[in-house]
Amino acid sequence: MAPTVPLALLVLVALLAPGLGVAFPSCDYPAHLWCSSWEIAVACQAESRCANLSRPAAAPVELSLFYESLCPACRWFLVQQLFTAWLLLPSEALSITLVPYGNAQEKNVSGKWQFQCQHGPEECLGNMIETCLMHEAKNFSTYFPVIFCLESGSSVTKNLEACLQVYAPQLDANRITACVQGDTGADLMHRNAQLTQALDPPHQYVPWILI
Repeated sequence: MAPTVPLALLVLVALLAPGLGVAFPSCDYPAHLWCSSWEIAVACQAESRCANLSRPAAAPVELSLFYESLCPACRWFLVQQLFTAWLLLPSEALSITLVPYGNAQEKNVSGKWQFQCQHGPEECLGNMIETCLMHEAKNFSTYFPVIFCLESGSSVTKNLEACLQVYAPQLDANRITACVQGDTGADLMHRNAQLTQALDPPHQYVPWILI
C-alpha cells in the first residue's frame, strides 16, 4: 500500500511549485526553458519567475469606416467619436481604414470612371479630395488629422490648403489637386467602390463600421 501524503503537504507543494522548479501537468518543458518564451512561461505557470520576459503585445483592433464626405452622421461619428478615440488610445491599440464612397454609384464612360454621389457633385469632390490626400500622405497619422479638419470645418471641399497648413504642412496641395483632377483620383475612387461593393453583408446605410 502506497504511503499516504497529508493533504496540507500537497497544498503547500502546489503553492510553492513555481519557486521549487516543479512542473505543472500542462508544462512539457524542462525548468531551464520556462523563461524562453511567454507562452512557455504561461504553460508552466512561471510568469512571476520570468521578470525579464516581456508580455507579447495584443493585436490592434481593426476598424474600417465606410462613409461619405458630406453625410451628417458620418461626419459626426468621424469627428466626435473616431478621432477622439484615436487620440486617446495608444497608437498600437487601433488600426483604422477609411473608405470614402458610401452610397455613391459609378459608371465607366469611354474607359473613364464617373461617379454620382448621394449628396451631389460636392460630395463626390470631397470623397475624391480625401482619397487623394490619403494616397499622397501614405501615413495614417499624417492624413487623419487633415481629414478631421476637413470634416469638422465649414466646407469639406474648400478648406484643404488651410487644413494642410495646420496639420500637415509638408504635404503639397498641388499634388493632391492634380490627383483629384487626373486619372489617379478616378482609379482610387474606383478602388473605393470595389471595396464598398465587396462588403458581405452589403452595407445598408452610412456610416458603415466594421470592427
